[in-house]
Amino acid sequence: MDIIKILCTEFSLKPEYVENVIALIDEGNTIPFIARYRKELTGSLDDQVLRDLADRLEYLRNLQKRKEEVRASIEEQGKMTEEIAAALDAAEILSEVEDIYRPYKPKRKTRASIARAKGLEPLALAILEQSPNSEPPLALAAEYVNGELEVATAEDALQGAKDIIAEIAADDAEVRKNLRQQYLMFGMVTSKGATEEDSVYADYYDFSEAFRKVPGYRVLALNRGEKEGILKVSVELEDAKALRVIYHSFLKNGSPCTVAVQAALDDSWSRLIAPSVENEMRSDKTAAASEEAIRVFGQNLRPLLMQPPVGGHVVMAIDPGFRTGCKVAVVDPTGLLLDTGVIYPVPPMNKFDEAERILERFVKTHGVTVIAIGNGTAGRETEAFVADLIKKKADWSGVGYVVVNESGASVYSASKLAAQEFPQLDVSLRSAVSIARRLQDPLAELVKIDPKAIGVGQYQHDMPPKRLDETLRGVVEDCVNAVGVDLNTASPSLLENVSGINAAIAKQIVVYREENGAFRDRVALKKVPKLGPKAFEQCAGFLRVRDGKNPLDNTGVHPESYAAVKQLYAITDAKDAEGLAAACENAEQVAEQVGIGMPTLRDILAELAKPGRDPREELPPLVLRTDVLDMKDLYVGMELSGTVRNVIDFGAFVDIGVHQDGLVHISQIVDRYIKHPSEVLTVGDIVKVKVVKIELDKKRIGLSMKDVK
Repeated sequence: MDIIKILCTEFSLKPEYVENVIALIDEGNTIPFIARYRKELTGSLDDQVLRDLADRLEYLRNLQKRKEEVRASIEEQGKMTEEIAAALDAAEILSEVEDIYRPYKPKRKTRASIARAKGLEPLALAILEQSPNSEPPLALAAEYVNGELEVATAEDALQGAKDIIAEIAADDAEVRKNLRQQYLMFGMVTSKGATEEDSVYADYYDFSEAFRKVPGYRVLALNRGEKEGILKVSVELEDAKALRVIYHSFLKNGSPCTVAVQAALDDSWSRLIAPSVENEMRSDKTAAASEEAIRVFGQNLRPLLMQPPVGGHVVMAIDPGFRTGCKVAVVDPTGLLLDTGVIYPVPPMNKFDEAERILERFVKTHGVTVIAIGNGTAGRETEAFVADLIKKKADWSGVGYVVVNESGASVYSASKLAAQEFPQLDVSLRSAVSIARRLQDPLAELVKIDPKAIGVGQYQHDMPPKRLDETLRGVVEDCVNAVGVDLNTASPSLLENVSGINAAIAKQIVVYREENGAFRDRVALKKVPKLGPKAFEQCAGFLRVRDGKNPLDNTGVHPESYAAVKQLYAITDAKDAEGLAAACENAEQVAEQVGIGMPTLRDILAELAKPGRDPREELPPLVLRTDVLDMKDLYVGMELSGTVRNVIDFGAFVDIGVHQDGLVHISQIVDRYIKHPSEVLTVGDIVKVKVVKIELDKKRIGLSMKDVK
């Protein structure tokens, strides 16, 4: 199997780029490092393509390894043939390899293995041959009656032979492959309710759909309903269609044995093949649905992490709650905790005056300019109280509020990390601090939380944990490295997502910083215990040292290119970044003279033009609010602006400020056909929508983006 050729074809890449990427990965380079600093070797492939290529490389290598294992096992049994070897070479997916291996794979005790132990395999093969001149099956079977082997009658011998034939048919790789095609073309997914009770699965109590058309989110919904014991799900194929495939491979006409073989094949389908292939088809469909859900999760997570920071503000965060009150935390523009408190402006306490006095004191004492309100329980009531207060207080004219998605805040507040950061605070107060900080710098705060708890996925708890974690860690890693990290202020949680840095090294960096003071340059990283030359190479370009010895340390220029920068200034006589850019108009000639590639030259010029640039600042800022809407205020036809909170297979949920996200169904996003909402929308987008449906009792809001002015 030529892995490089396969990857070149699938990704439409030149062989040298694929070979270079494989070599770089095998050398231990991280995806962010390869994407940013090895563009000449990869043809400037971005991080997502590199990750997809790395995933496919791993699959193909596992496929190759499995082929070799199967080949060795069959050869060890002395059963390898040219046909089997050719089939293994041609197999393109793991299931095909397993089908080839199936007849030779050690089995637990089966009816066929018992029959073989009784010496009935020659009889089975003779019957399966279906010679026109053969004796009737019972006559053939009479010769195998043997009391010592517990074959008491010819009928017993014939039944044993049929069991062997049934297993031969069930293990035939070509039959199984053709049956999978039949399932894909004609299979039906059906589900029945296992209960009469109303539930979220009510639409699936009597459900049927073509297997090939079932979308991934529906597959996952059916699986969950089955797991919870509410649904009975199956994938069905008409017996006639399946048996036609099996008969074609084994049945011959004009033999006294044909009827016996047909009976064995019928038994093989119903008892062995149908349950097995159905499980395989459902498993493959679930795997594909899971992979798509994981991809969408990653797509949603990226813009959430890359939300623009709300910098320069003293933020007062409120974590709403009814019985236990609303926890309040005030942090300065750097995220330093200034004050905490508890207010009770919601039922059952309704201590409005007391809450007003506390919040007013916080605003005046600390100069609060933004209030962040968590969107959890009691969030709507808390928002209404804050909105009224802003209108009431004439001296709060510069104060606005924003509702913050608090998903995962409680997970963080109960974590060991939160306990280490705020050992003196109650768990609920830590949650308020997290809400404030995730508004100031979403990326720095959200990296402290398990991505699965952030709430932008779909059926994330049903995903393969390892694969989900790998994908989400990759998204976090890409975002952190795209932004860059301040070496002197970053938390261990942020540092451990930098290319080349693991949790142990991140802690060592912080310890070194505490013991030796702020880093003055990147070179000092080499003194950090456990941070070797390879780790330095991988991480240095993504770490920023502000106001350090070397201005280049506050850019994305890698230390390996510092000499090139010096040479650029020398050969162009430029005095500053603007002059250098102008002097490099003949870029190819300059790059060749300095000995660097064009991608590297372009990146150097971009970094020198905007040192310390944060790509998130180029995104639209958050919109602060001063008033509040209730779901009862909505009416069909009403047009509003909202923020996309989650993008899923069948649409997108949009926050329109009523504490109940509305759903824009995929059919209501644009006038043209789209396969997935992510073609148009991403988490964090500000969109204009129109209310098309309101169900107050079910707290459902239907929205449309079509024909909105």
